[in-house]
Amino acid sequence: MAANLRSDRSARAGAFFDMDKTLIAENSGSVYMKARYARGDVSRLELLRGLADYLRYKAGALDLLGWTREAMKEFAGTDESALAADARALFHEAIEELIYPEAVNLVKGHLAQGHVVAIVSGSTRYLVEPLAESLGVEHALCTSLEVEDGVLTGRVVEPICFEEGKVFWLREFIATHHVDLARSYFYTDSVTDLPLLELVGHPVAVNPDPRLYGVAIWRRWPVRIFSSPSGAAG
Repeated sequence: MAANLRSDRSARAGAFFDMDKTLIAENSGSVYMKARYARGDVSRLELLRGLADYLRYKAGALDLLGWTREAMKEFAGTDESALAADARALFHEAIEELIYPEAVNLVKGHLAQGHVVAIVSGSTRYLVEPLAESLGVEHALCTSLEVEDGVLTGRVVEPICFEEGKVFWLREFIATHHVDLARSYFYTDSVTDLPLLELVGHPVAVNPDPRLYGVAIWRRWPVRIFSSPSGAAG
């Protein structure tokens, strides 16, 4: 638990950010799915299935590892550089306008204090890295896809960066970057990130889902509600 952490003053403080609904106002996977539908890459039925899976995920009823393993098979044989270029174009077309201005200011503030800043997301690096670059963030911990000779195999590198998998990759990261968790921050909207919130000395609920809001109020964690950016739906 965060309350039992011992501070290491020789290490740097970290500031770790979830991506979807924390740094940007919508789910990046849903945005990507809608863009593929608009281009004719997926059918209306596939789009609806994708959105239904997202709702199942939000309800805690989706086996995310099994879903990810199955979904990534579609990309077997895809040139990685082409996928990265496509995702980068999508970022500039549809995701960049979804960045919360308050998130931009938070990131800038942590960078100005010399903190180690990283995005920690279940999305793939193809969606996360353009956002990190836009925010001036050097580090991105995310789900990795297996690549051989520049081509995706359709397999995912495990553990995926979700729930305990996020903890695994963050612990790997702090071990090599000399980060003091007792002085570190974690920002997220989702109760699925509770293990990470409990890992740091400064947990912050951002635009929290109902379950996380309840936990944050009970534990007296700070709660931040960001204003919708101009590009957000609704």
